[in-house]
Amino acid sequence: MATTAFWPVKGSLKKVIDYADNPDKTTNPKYLDDDLAQVLRYTENDDKTDQRLFVSGLNCSADRAYEEMKAVQTRFGMRGTNVAYHGYQSFKPGEVTPEEAHQIGIETAKRMWGDKYQVVVTTHLNTDSVHNHMVLNAVSFRDGKKFQNHIRDHIRLREVSDELCRERGLSVLEDSTFYKTESRGAYWAHRRGVMTHRDMLKQDIAACLQYAPSFDLLIGQLKQMGYIYDWERGSIRAPDWERAIRLDRLGFSYEVIHERIVYNLDTPGITDDWNEFHLRPPKQLPLLSLEKQIEKQLERSDDLLEVMIDLTFLIIIELLQWAQAERDAEALGRLLSPSLREEMRNLEEIKSDYALLTDQRIRTVDDLSMFMETKTAQIKALEEERQHCRNRLRRPKPPEVKEELKQRIHDISTRLKPMRKDLKAADRIAERHPQFVKLLETERQMEAHALQLARNRERSR
Repeated sequence: MATTAFWPVKGSLKKVIDYADNPDKTTNPKYLDDDLAQVLRYTENDDKTDQRLFVSGLNCSADRAYEEMKAVQTRFGMRGTNVAYHGYQSFKPGEVTPEEAHQIGIETAKRMWGDKYQVVVTTHLNTDSVHNHMVLNAVSFRDGKKFQNHIRDHIRLREVSDELCRERGLSVLEDSTFYKTESRGAYWAHRRGVMTHRDMLKQDIAACLQYAPSFDLLIGQLKQMGYIYDWERGSIRAPDWERAIRLDRLGFSYEVIHERIVYNLDTPGITDDWNEFHLRPPKQLPLLSLEKQIEKQLERSDDLLEVMIDLTFLIIIELLQWAQAERDAEALGRLLSPSLREEMRNLEEIKSDYALLTDQRIRTVDDLSMFMETKTAQIKALEEERQHCRNRLRRPKPPEVKEELKQRIHDISTRLKPMRKDLKAADRIAERHPQFVKLLETERQMEAHALQLARNRERSR
């Protein structure tokens, strides 16, 4: 049984390679005979790291991995902040030997990235669970394209790891969520290339775990991002989610989190990195900025968003487009609340709904109710007229009269189609509007809290 995870590395490529390729972790005397253990201890003391065990390079040499990866980045040009990706593959205690674990790690890296990327694979023996680390260059040596880190890559890593475990007769987590049938919403979201709330949660945990110096601070940061953590069950959710998700079901078992925190604590300057991530002044507060712009155009009222439906939809669209641009640019700006970001999958539909509001000049709840009543009455009248034509067709008629009635039925059906579409959109708008008002209130509170933290930090200097 092997659990897997990986996350982006920002900043120092050499630091993560040095961590993965650490003789203190890749050698353990209990797996070696006494003479070899003595030689390795001597070698470590003498900094002769070329004699370390369980360190391999894929599409690069293990000894010069940093230099060769940097050469690829220099050749093609480094874009964005992610310089590498740090993968993790941990095995059930006592189930594999270090040699077997290392071979599985190498084969996993080959099947995942061997045709395009450079990877360093190391096997660490410093815990009860033998585990592999994989450092993946963010830039392809073949075409210079950057690794995109889609959710399907995380799923594929787990699938490849389990395939290799099965081939060797090792156990796998058959009840993992990766083997359950996706919900219809998740399936279509992935088909459209957008993330579900599980995907976003996993991404947020990985982002916080990059610098977290303790588990408590990791959870504290996730709470600031809008999540609720259940300490008893080890599960996490956003306020409006029906069900919480256990951290280990997302690939963040206790061992994975502990290993990363230990790595962070061993990293010089981690406190400054964490403070920069945790307390940095927000680059943008998109909702508060938008509301300031709106105040210049409209008279401010406490229930403005509850009344102005078109304004609510416009703000939601602006926020989602902002978040999308931040994500595409790999920016480190403050994220929207998880529930609001989840609406990213519906962005095109929300734009279509907003177009209806503007085209029909629907601004308030009363306007929307009037539109729906009028449209319903129009549809009912046309349906009755069409049924009357169909009834007349049942009686004997001259051919030319029949053709005229058929054409009339066709014309009515053609007119009904867009009207029903508009009514369906209006129903959707009526359902979404109060939800959007709540999402914006949550976002406003998060931005105000982030702004207050930044101000407190400035005062304490």
